[in-house]
Amino acid sequence: MANHGAVQVEKNLNTRTLILNRAHKLNALSSQMVSRLHEVLIACEKDPEVKLVILRGKGKAFCVGGDAAQTILDSTGGRWRLSARFLWNLYSLVYRISTLNKPQVFAMPETLIGVVPDVGASFFLSRLPGFFGEYVGLTGAKLDGVEMLACGLATHFVPSIKLSLLNEALNKVNTSDPVIISAVIDEFSEQPPLKERSAYRRLDIIDRCFSQRTVEYVISALEIDSVKAEDAWISEAVHWMKKASPLTLKVFLKSIRRGRLQGLNQCLAQEYRTSSHGLQDGQDTFEGIRANLVRKDHNPKWVPSRLELVTDEMVDRYFSKVDDEYFSKVDDDEWKDLVLPVRSNSSTSIMAKL
Repeated sequence: MANHGAVQVEKNLNTRTLILNRAHKLNALSSQMVSRLHEVLIACEKDPEVKLVILRGKGKAFCVGGDAAQTILDSTGGRWRLSARFLWNLYSLVYRISTLNKPQVFAMPETLIGVVPDVGASFFLSRLPGFFGEYVGLTGAKLDGVEMLACGLATHFVPSIKLSLLNEALNKVNTSDPVIISAVIDEFSEQPPLKERSAYRRLDIIDRCFSQRTVEYVISALEIDSVKAEDAWISEAVHWMKKASPLTLKVFLKSIRRGRLQGLNQCLAQEYRTSSHGLQDGQDTFEGIRANLVRKDHNPKWVPSRLELVTDEMVDRYFSKVDDEYFSKVDDDEWKDLVLPVRSNSSTSIMAKL
């Protein structure tokens, strides 16, 4: 096994396994990890002997995304180039993974999707059944493996006790045929039932409430249904939405609604804009990370503090071009829109919830 710090690479016949080894940070991606993953994936694409790529993480999490706390630290003191370049490389990595010309299997022991649309969230959440993506994104709901399987975020559910056997079987695969690879995983998969209290069992309520035009209307519809149904998950959804950044909620809703009509490259370019604006002039981005990841007092002071104070102009700013006249004021030519290369291949990704 090749060990390059927080990314390990196992070579087994026709399979390459990429292991994120930063468990103490829930495998949050550093700039060095992003660069290493780029390097390995490019090598896998060029190597005709590689038939399958497996990605997994050490510890209880596959990956929580980019290292948000470090990104914010890099953004202080006017060091915008560091954060901008990291985001550019991270989003480019997501695009490469999504268009890789080799099948991939992701082993995801835990998934927590936050409120801010990031690394393709406006693409894959917008394609979940009904308005379930809006529910997940606006509430920051944590999905278990069965829910991921049910909504389509995962393709297989494999019990942990079968993981070593599955890994052994996959390392014997000598084909890039996704049908054959999926059939191998099928041998170790199960179809467990949804929990009775799962929000996914309430798609009728979710579709009715989260299809509303504005965040305010979504919350209002939920509160009305909460009185009628007296369902605990509805109260929890309202609770978490009211704790979130009002501006971020509105930015997310606009992002996912746009994402329904966009391809992956367009969604990533759009998210790069919103993330860049968040770093440049988004007080809430810094405040949320300070309160929840750095000092952990869990008492962020959002600006604006209420939904009704968030104007359309504030939201629209997050979707404006990164290299517009506003950014010219900081005299930084490296703040440009994300431009992704045209890639004809389409990756087959198999998400195994373990």
